[in-house]
This record gives sequence, structure tokens and C-alpha cells, in this order.
Amino acid sequence: MKITKLESFCNQWVGFLRVTDESGAQGWGQFSTYHSDITALVFHRQVAPYVLGRDHEDLELLIPLVLEREHKFPGSYVKRALGGLDTAIWDLRGKLAGKPVVTLLGGQPGRLRAYASSMKRDITPDAEAERFLRLRDAFGFDAFKFRVAAECGHDVDEWPGRTETIVPAIRRALGPEAALLVDANSGFSPARAIEVGRMLESEGVEHFEEPCPYWELSQTKAVSDALAVNVTGGEQDCEFPVWRQMIDQHVVDILQPDILYLGGICRTLEVCRMGAEAGFKITPHAANLGLVTLFTMHLLKAIPNAGKYLEFSIEGPDYYPWQEGLFRASPYGVSDGHVTITDAPGWGIEVEPEWLARSTYEISAS
Repeated sequence: MKITKLESFCNQWVGFLRVTDESGAQGWGQFSTYHSDITALVFHRQVAPYVLGRDHEDLELLIPLVLEREHKFPGSYVKRALGGLDTAIWDLRGKLAGKPVVTLLGGQPGRLRAYASSMKRDITPDAEAERFLRLRDAFGFDAFKFRVAAECGHDVDEWPGRTETIVPAIRRALGPEAALLVDANSGFSPARAIEVGRMLESEGVEHFEEPCPYWELSQTKAVSDALAVNVTGGEQDCEFPVWRQMIDQHVVDILQPDILYLGGICRTLEVCRMGAEAGFKITPHAANLGLVTLFTMHLLKAIPNAGKYLEFSIEGPDYYPWQEGLFRASPYGVSDGHVTITDAPGWGIEVEPEWLARSTYEISAS
């Protein structure tokens, strides 16, 4: 069926795309978060003209077509826009088939282990530990990620000594059985990252994310070569040549694509395939409770090289006010440290009409 209408609903932080085909069937997707209003402009100008009037069953061909037609504009924004198209068409496909996307991808609905992911650096080690204990007791989480370094911090911590304090504090609070992950957000030089990594190893931390500036692959490789702890990364990367280099040179130990930064499910599946061929596990980046986490749930239940767990943000409206009121019913619930993918067709969500009414609307139609 040909695509006849592409409608975006956006604010500055988040944006949804609704695709309609000639039969009137519709699907919902989401652009990547942050500056989503700019992404919508890019979509209608640089993606929609190549897609309208084409069969949505040709999605796997349409995505490279758009990138070739817009070859003078490599980088993030066109990929963020394509993520909206890709995920909307997967929803449409699922609804037409009467199946959840996970089933279309070759997996099955069901439960998936999650880790509680903190986004905060302005929180004290004791307060973070107390928060994790409450979440463990209320929702059964047994894996937790917290922040070290300062974002792109050039070896300057959020405040002096925070990294050295928070790692043992979290371990002592949660005990030896908890899985611990840390994220440095490009904060360290290789020498400092290796120093911190030795401490992480001594505390039984199993995941050291983006220790060095992510664009300096050689720096990250120096860290992963030096340490036993799994060094992870890739969330920012949206170009296949970079992914090939990361995989071929074993820059990291675990790959972390972000479905919406990368350009959607189809392009993420290609990274998963490349990773599987080289023996890499996939633990995607999914740092908020827009739709990226739901997309990631369906993906992880379908790929053969899924990592141990799903990233699940624990931040509420004080940190992410834009998350509030997005859906008629939340697709996210945690029990015994697991989320559940239902058998509802497509993504199984309905965007809140009141939110849509407040958004900025734009349409491209054939």
C-alpha cells in the first residue's frame, strides 16, 4: 500500500509521526527526543518527498534511498527524522498483521529484565543509594546504573571525589548480588578512565559506559584493551562506517546503539547483525520513557545477541517534565525487575489526544 500522508506532532523535546496509507491504515512512530521540532522540519523537507507515494512494504529500500538523495547531509538530524518514519511503519505493519512488532522481528512477547538507570549527577552518593534501595524493594530491580565523571568533563568530576565515593557507596548499600553499571558520558582521558576502571573492577562493576570522548575511538579502545570490566559505547553513533570500525577494531566490548539516534529499527538491526557476526552483545541506549524504551523492548526480545538487560530510566517529571501525559496508558510497568511486552498489534500504544492538541502540527501529503 502506498503512503499518502505523513503527519508530525511535536514540541521542542519530543515528536510523534503518524503515517497513513491509501487504505486509511495508520501507524505511530517517534522522532528522537530533543530539538524534535527541528527534526520535524528536517523530516518534511528532506525525508517526506522521497517517501510519499511509495509502498510502505519497501521500507528497507526507502531508508537508504533517502540517505542517498540527501548525501550532502550526513549526520544526526536526518537519522533522527528517519527514526520517526521507520518506527511508524513498523507500527503500521504490526496493526495490519494483527501482531506486535516483536513478532514481526522474529521474537515473542513476554518479560524482559531491566536495569534501573539513573540520569542524575547532582545527587549525592548516599541519596542515590537510598533511591536504588527504594526501587529494589518496590519494583524488584537487581541491576542499577549510575553516573561517574562529569559529562565531557576532561577529568574534572561533578565535584571533587564524587566518583571515588559513589562507587563503593552503591556497592555497600546494595550488596554483592546487585549488578552495577556506570556511565562516564565521555568524561575521562584514557589514563584517568583506566584508573577509575581498576576501582570498578575491585568493586565488581560489570559495565563501564563511554569512558572517553566517544568520537575518539582510539582513546576508548585503549581503555577497553587495558581493563577486564566490559567497556561499552555507541549510543551517539549513527553512521555505519563508524560502527564497522568500532566492531572491526574491537573498540568496546558491548555495543549500545540508540534506535532513534541511529535511524530506526531497520538500521539498528543492521548494527545488531554486524555485531552478532563478530560476537558482540547488544545493550541498547534507551534513556527516557518516550517510545525509545518500548522500541528497544521489542528489539531485544527478537535479536539473537541481546545483552543481559534493558535500560529503564528511573527519572520522573522533576528530570523529564516532557514525559508526562504522552500516552493514554503507559506501556511501562516494572514487576520483579522485569518489563512486559504485550501481544497488542504494532507498538500497542495510543498517543494522548490532549497532548496532540497542544503540539505543533505539520503534514506532508500526496
